[in-house]
Amino acid sequence: MKTMAHVLVIDDEPQMQRALRTILGAHNYRVSTAPSGEEGLALAAAEKPDVIILDLSLPDMDGIEVCTQLRQWTQIPIIILSVRSDEGDKIKALDQGADDYLVKPFGTGELLARLRVAQRHLAKSQGEPDTVIVSGDLTIDLTRHIVTRAGIEVKLTATEYRLLAYLAGHANRVLTHPHILEHVWGPEYRDDVEYLRVFMSQLRKKLEAQPKKPVHILSEPGIGYRFITDA
Repeated sequence: MKTMAHVLVIDDEPQMQRALRTILGAHNYRVSTAPSGEEGLALAAAEKPDVIILDLSLPDMDGIEVCTQLRQWTQIPIIILSVRSDEGDKIKALDQGADDYLVKPFGTGELLARLRVAQRHLAKSQGEPDTVIVSGDLTIDLTRHIVTRAGIEVKLTATEYRLLAYLAGHANRVLTHPHILEHVWGPEYRDDVEYLRVFMSQLRKKLEAQPKKPVHILSEPGIGYRFITDA
């Protein structure tokens, strides 16, 4: 029998806890809840859940601090579920290690889809990393440094390839502008968002059938980008 995936919900609202228990339980998830950051950290350490759903507004500490402390010892996927829709809050949470961010109220289908993606991240992180990444007609061979579209090799500059490889290596996860700039170009470029947009435009012209309607590299307005894979 397939083991039920375990989700830890760190949220102080009883109504939200009940709603998530009902929604996730109906889709064969086992759910634990914690009403505070400290209790959530303790349960995460004791129970080692498969995914953590974390609210930012907790009674004892900010959810971003919870995320920071979790990332000191675990790579369990973290999905932020919060009423805060400010771009600054999203960027802080994602830069502190959150894998995804949903704003309340949320769609059940979207939450379940994000959970499935988080579970795939966890499975891949525990096994061998993918060396060939597929997104529609796009294939990226990270070992051979070869990118093909519909079977035809795409010629990229060294910088374009580094950017694509970094995004694809963190597929389906939102990466913030500063995070991408620091890891691809260096910490001195963290604030050069326009510089990143220029390279992203060049990359999309080479990879996307319709660069203005991308399907491989999606924009998260004001926050960053997400590379989409088939699995």
